[in-house]
Amino acid sequence: MISLVPEHTILSVVVGSRAYGLHGPASDHDRRGVFAAPTRLFWRLDKPPTHLDGPRDEEFSWEVERFCALAEQANPTVLEVLWSPLVETVTEDGRALLDARRAFLSRRVAETYGNYARDQLARVRARRERTGETNLKQAMHMIRLLLAGAHVLRTGDILVEVSQLRDRLLAVRDGSAPWEGWAAELTADLEVAAAETRLPDRPDRETIDRVLIGVRERGLQR
Repeated sequence: MISLVPEHTILSVVVGSRAYGLHGPASDHDRRGVFAAPTRLFWRLDKPPTHLDGPRDEEFSWEVERFCALAEQANPTVLEVLWSPLVETVTEDGRALLDARRAFLSRRVAETYGNYARDQLARVRARRERTGETNLKQAMHMIRLLLAGAHVLRTGDILVEVSQLRDRLLAVRDGSAPWEGWAAELTADLEVAAAETRLPDRPDRETIDRVLIGVRERGLQR
């Protein structure tokens, strides 16, 4: 089954620090992708996998249907794939997915981005209480998530590349700048953005279904 990624990837991007503009010379190339298993494979009792690791280091891919299900749930990790500025592979099916990316957005992003940020904050505090140390990298990513959440609620676009704030964010990671006050400000701003957003209550499932049906129809030829 591992051949599904090299042979049937429809979209592959770089995420993580390189996509955020926060990388250094030794930073990994974190890759995320979407593959479309040939339609006939779904006619068997043993279905294709919903996700796969590899084959390259730091690479993870979802089957397109699973990817769409996670994206419409406003999963921040998945949505970033659709807005990454570093696209390595895109096919006709991948382009259809990118063209429909705003169909996945809804007011739910306020909850998911807020929850992800709160989870990071809880981990930072738990480690500090347990060890006396602060995981500043987690603190930095918590702030990045809060920024991204407010941005998508206001603009309808996922904020991935944050190089305009690179120095300030890296100062948080390096411990040379305070972060808790900034995090509190951004949490309040996320709440304001959620109250004012023009995003729809629900994703556009009809558009998402059209994309999936097109992928499956073309997949009959594989």
